[in-house]
Amino acid sequence: MMSVLPNQKDHLLPSEQRHSRLTSMMLRGVAHGAKETFTLLLTRSPSSNTGLKFSSAWPDVANRSFLIHSSYTTDTKSREKNKKTLENLYSLSVDITKIRRLKEWVLLQDVAYVKEIAGILQEMGADETTVASIIERCPEAILRTPAEINAQRALWQLVCQNEKQLIKLIEQFPESFFTTEYQQNQKANILFFQELGLKNNIITRFLTSAPNIFYNPVEKNKNVIETLQRNYLNLGGSEANMKVWILKLLSQNPFILLNTSTAIQENLEFLQKNYFTDQEVLQLLSKLKGFIFQLNSTTMQKSMLFSKNIFKCSDQELKQLVLKCPALLYYPVTVLEERLEGLLKEGISIAQIRETPMVLELTTQIVQYRIKKLSALGYDIKSGNLESLNGTKKDFEVTYGKIQSKKERPIFNPVAPLHIED
Repeated sequence: MMSVLPNQKDHLLPSEQRHSRLTSMMLRGVAHGAKETFTLLLTRSPSSNTGLKFSSAWPDVANRSFLIHSSYTTDTKSREKNKKTLENLYSLSVDITKIRRLKEWVLLQDVAYVKEIAGILQEMGADETTVASIIERCPEAILRTPAEINAQRALWQLVCQNEKQLIKLIEQFPESFFTTEYQQNQKANILFFQELGLKNNIITRFLTSAPNIFYNPVEKNKNVIETLQRNYLNLGGSEANMKVWILKLLSQNPFILLNTSTAIQENLEFLQKNYFTDQEVLQLLSKLKGFIFQLNSTTMQKSMLFSKNIFKCSDQELKQLVLKCPALLYYPVTVLEERLEGLLKEGISIAQIRETPMVLELTTQIVQYRIKKLSALGYDIKSGNLESLNGTKKDFEVTYGKIQSKKERPIFNPVAPLHIED
């Protein structure tokens, strides 16, 4: 044990040097713990105090000693644990720099299950490269316990054909798989969707692309489905077609389930108040793939009023425009304004847009690109029909190909002489 008692000859030194020497020895004693330092100071004889007054300095030294010792112990343990985590990650050929860049906090956790999680993934058929890729893109996977991952594995196997498919899904969507906080809700919702008639391949798509719908209590999702079924029947839909309609709506837009039953009811009532018949409301629901439930009546009202003023039309005419182009209903005014301005700058008239409102479903950049391509073929969009601009990328390529073929085809003159060699 290091002594911090003064040397017997210390009393021969000047007072200032004695003070400096004792302070230096006390601070060296800090490294061996506050307890030892405190004990030694208590055992000093009062007679050996040669006029030094360190009582006011002692609390500060004691506190500093305790904090340094405590911090040193905690940091050492954390560093040891973090070192073990890093070593395990390196052994799996994981790129640590990617984790530091993405979620460095994971590396600072005291407990990690690197080897255990890697072992479970390898059991499912993942090779070393796949394991490393999964951990690099979802570092928090190593913070899940083996029990949690095995439970999640069993859960996803309810809808996966085999473990080969499962590991492929985990590789593509690791965050969805390693979110394990809602396992009871996930299981209940999987069973509910299966009872509803959704195929397992659709449910796996939901698990990967819309995982948060499984975090809802199953009662909440059931309530939304029941609201949709009830309104479908009230709007004139048939009992025979209801199941098909619901399943198609869910397949197209599972995020419907994130809405409340109240919001769904309010949006349907808004459409009815704006003179849409029950059949037209059903038509809009199918066209919009349920996205109408993610809107609110205030936004829809503003968008419809904007379109009415721009196209200078009656309520009935506006309704027909909306049925033709639902974008007039679900895009906010700011988006509609921007797209209209883009079209007008290209020399397209309001009358042309009113004739083909579906062009407003395209972004300004897409419109500009398509106009440029058609203009290169000599097609004048200003005097032509806007239908050639419409549709998906594939639709446009087909239209463009037809115009191009027509332009390149030689004109056949039926009265021109034929040059036939003898």
